[in-house]
Formats: sequence, C-alpha cells, structure tokens
Amino acid sequence: MDIDTLISKAREIVGTDNTMVLPQSWGQGRTVFGGVSAALLYTAMKSRIRDGRPLRSLTTNFVGPLLLDMPFSFEVEVLREGKNATQVTARIIQDGMVAVIQQGCFGNERFSNIEVPNHETHDIDFPAKCQGVPLIEGVTPNFLTNIDLSIAKGAMPYSGVNTSQLHGWMRFKNEPDTMTDAHLVCLIDAWPPAVLQMMKKPSPASTMMWNLEFIYPHDQFSPRDWFAYKAQTRQAAGGYAHLEADVWDASGNLVAISRQSVAIFE
Repeated sequence: MDIDTLISKAREIVGTDNTMVLPQSWGQGRTVFGGVSAALLYTAMKSRIRDGRPLRSLTTNFVGPLLLDMPFSFEVEVLREGKNATQVTARIIQDGMVAVIQQGCFGNERFSNIEVPNHETHDIDFPAKCQGVPLIEGVTPNFLTNIDLSIAKGAMPYSGVNTSQLHGWMRFKNEPDTMTDAHLVCLIDAWPPAVLQMMKKPSPASTMMWNLEFIYPHDQFSPRDWFAYKAQTRQAAGGYAHLEADVWDASGNLVAISRQSVAIFE
C-alpha cells in the first residue's frame, strides 16, 4: 500500500465514523512509523482548511504506541480561524486512546517590508556518491521498503561512532503522483535520530515531540526529486536528546526546518 493510497484513504474518512488500518509495510517494530502517522494526521487536519492556506508550523506529539493492523480514527478541531491564520488540532484515536496529537498553524502570505533571505546552504554529496541504507530483514524498519535514504555524513544506527551529525538524501521508492506537504512530512521523519549512531548496540528510542516549519514560497516538486537532509544534535544528556535539521529541495532551496526531542533508553 503506497503513500498516495494512504493519503487518499485519510481524506475519505476524516469527519466520518470510519477507520483505517496500516499494514506491516509501514511498520517500525510493532508500531506504525511515526512519519506516516504524522502525514496522515496532517492530511486530516488540512481537509478542514477551507481557503488553501499553506502550512506554516506543525507540531506532533507521539503520545502512545499506534499499533499496526489495528483500526484507528481521526478527530479534528479548528481552534480559531482568523482573517489570515488558522489554528487546528487533530488526534489519532486507537482503542479509545489518543496515540498521536498534532497542532498546525496555517497562514496566508501578508505584505511586509521585512525580508531576510536564507543564506544557509549545503554541500552534501549527491546520492550516487553516498551510502544507501540497505534493507536488512529484522534490522532495518519495514517502512524503508517505501523510502530511499542515502547517507553522506554520519553512520547507521548503533555503529558506535563519535559524530552526532547526520547528512544525506531522501525520496520515495515508488514515485508518487505528486509531492505534497503531506508527502514531505512523511519523508522528513524517515531519518533515525542522529544520536542513535553513537550507540554501540540496539537500544530503544522514542520521539516525544517533533516540530516542522515550512518555508514558502517553494516550487512544485518533481515526484522523483531527492531532498537533502542535514541534522545536528544540539544537546543530549540524562536520557533525552534535542535535534535540529534543515531540508532542501533538489534545487538547493530551503523548504523545511525540523526540531525533535527524543527519549533514549539504555
């Protein structure tokens, strides 16, 4: 079941009593890959935005495990709709409990004399020169059957390296019909937290909070485009890590800023 099919299903059931189920191919261990759950919840949220206001900020909290092969539903609430901005919350409900909660801010562009261009760039080697993340049964998560990751700097999780930076490229293996913000939400979360490569053996880790800020305007993306990803660990101690990442399109334009808080269990 590809990402387009899942997004279409989420659009169909939002606002109804219907449910959907995610298969093992989108799994991360026994639970659903967080990126796809965030993308589907965002899709449900976006359906309540009446005038096409673009997403400015999306904060996702993974409250509890969202299990595979078990039905879940969406709840969406518009908190406020102003002249230019709309604030929305949404939840994924499974077995009567909240599994994922999200808040989005959507806002139209406004006139302003303040303009500060982005000067950050990247020098990440093109994917052909990078180390592709292999599919290893029982080791890499199932959802990587749907997503290509190519590492330019850093290492695979549990490699015991000293660096806490992770740079590379990402795209879907099967070309989507189009690349929407929902597709990008899914892609960006495919990377493991950069601190996992510092561990010497597999240990649990769980994203607690994930914030995305989208940069506009951005051009229409080709479904076959690679997106560059550059993450750094800002701080880690006491079983928690705080990470930041920038995401660029194939033309080198900054399209998103990601911030993540992760609980580490050793």
